[in-house]
Amino acid sequence: MTRPPRIDTRMKRDALLTSPFFRPMRPEEIDEIIGFAAERRYLKGTTVFNKGDPGSSMMAVLAGRIRVGNVSMDGKEVTLNVIGPGEIFGEIALLDGKPRSADALAIEDTTLMVVERRHFMPFLLRHGTMVERLLVVLCDRLRRTSLALEEVALFDLPARLARLLLQLAADYGRPLPPEQGGGTRIDLKLSQRDLSTLVASSRESVNKQLRVWRDSGAIDQLDGHLVVRRPQELLALYE
Repeated sequence: MTRPPRIDTRMKRDALLTSPFFRPMRPEEIDEIIGFAAERRYLKGTTVFNKGDPGSSMMAVLAGRIRVGNVSMDGKEVTLNVIGPGEIFGEIALLDGKPRSADALAIEDTTLMVVERRHFMPFLLRHGTMVERLLVVLCDRLRRTSLALEEVALFDLPARLARLLLQLAADYGRPLPPEQGGGTRIDLKLSQRDLSTLVASSRESVNKQLRVWRDSGAIDQLDGHLVVRRPQELLALYE
């Protein structure tokens, strides 16, 4: 079994600069973080950490993707976020040093840059403007969680799933040429189980709704990837 490739310094720098948190930094600040950070690689399906594990580090995705989620009281798995290259996670534990508040799983072969709290806190104190940027990241996380809870309360499954597919198409989409039917291919592969946890529903219900949209031509599947063919049909469900 192959392992995720190692990433050189330039690739690390480029990955970090895609993040709103790291982008405003000067090159020497980026290189300082890279200097005291560790690189860790995880194969697809590997657990990065579990809820309740000691929290002593923040992680930045250099390559691959991480699913962050929890298990509800009735045993249902809930996906809170999918973290891609340039994005950070684990930042709450980095700041307060308390146990992890969710599970993290590699859903692709993934390379992470791990920043330990004992190294980052002195760096943060030396660079005061970073505190504000970290607060922006935390507020964005809170807004996403609040929006997800609001959608579960206000919208039915078709509306929640439609919004998710359009967001995935915006974040991970690649336009297809007319000879391939047009539309936007979602280059992030998520199983129906992953989709169901992202919209707080059952896999069976999500599968049924996807079939309805495939039959109508609103979506399609190409080489294992979902394709949004008629976005306006999905958009109309929650406008």
